This record gives sequence, structure tokens and C-alpha cells, in this order.
Amino acid sequence: MLTVVYLLQGAFDASAWAVAPHSLAGLRGVLGAPLLHGSWDHLVSNAFALLLLGTLAGSVYPKATVRAIPIAWITSGLGAWWLGDVGTHHLGASGVVQGLAYLVVALGLLRRDRASMAAAMIALTFSGGMLVAVLPHDPGVSWQSHLGGAIGGVVSAVLFRHVDPPAPRQRYSWEFEEEPPEQ
Repeated sequence: MLTVVYLLQGAFDASAWAVAPHSLAGLRGVLGAPLLHGSWDHLVSNAFALLLLGTLAGSVYPKATVRAIPIAWITSGLGAWWLGDVGTHHLGASGVVQGLAYLVVALGLLRRDRASMAAAMIALTFSGGMLVAVLPHDPGVSWQSHLGGAIGGVVSAVLFRHVDPPAPRQRYSWEFEEEPPEQ
């Protein structure tokens, strides 16, 4: 869907669907901005990250992920709208990516079962820059959107930490205690 929208961006005024901070009309971008991208490289990097983190989150927390994506979508746009500079436009799905990354890591910390901790470690490995991405560092990158998405991911983790049952714990043969021999 991201690719189709990117290919069609020339046929409509894409800036009207980007987040324009502190503008009432710019609130439309809260819904549209994650579908828009500034370049082919921007699209590919976000699509790859969404595929990777979406698969990871959806395989470990299917119910929580479905509920968290709309929250990360909205909070990433609201973060850009509220914290962004007047006269700028924010677009791209990286705020949703940050929301998924923070969802997986926060659920790992909250749930502390093996699958959750493994998923959190994988998310940190593949998106290790997530801790820096929510801070101002590059003028061309919307840290405001990243911060909003991260907040949405953490809030979703707190709200939905119990909606997916923990995976059954695999027991290995060496974990079973042998009974002492009878005398």
C-alpha cells in the first residue's frame, strides 16, 4: 500500500496530507502522513522496518499489535503536529515504526517471559537507533513523529500487556530433577 501511495503522490497535493504543525488543516496529516514518503529510499527504509518489526510484534503479540498500530499511527502524527515547527511538513511511517519497536521492547520489560525478552532483544538489535531517534539529531528527520510513535508504543504496551497469553514454556530434559535412588 505504501508503494502504491508513493507512486500516486504526483497525482494529488501530497503536502495537504502531511502533518503541518499547529495548523488546523495540518491535522489531516495525522491520518495521511504515514502513507506518504519523500523519496524512494525513505519509502524502502520504512517499508523494510515495518515488515521486520510488524512481523516480530505480530508473531509474539498478535492481538496487542493490531490494537497498538492505530495508536502509534495517531500519536506519531500528534507528536509531529504538537512539537513540530510552524511552516514544516512531516510525512512518513517512521513514527509507526518507532511505535512498534517501543511496543516490543516495553512488552519485553513488562512481561518478562522468554518469548517477550527474546523479541525485545531482537527489536533492539535491528532498531538500536530507536533510543536516539526520539531526540533532535538531524534537521531532515522528524524526531517529533518518532517521539509520538514511541509514546504510543509504550502506552499500548501498558494497556495491552495481558491481551496475548504467554507462550507455553518449553521444558527441557535437563530441567527435570531426578528422583534419588531408594535405599
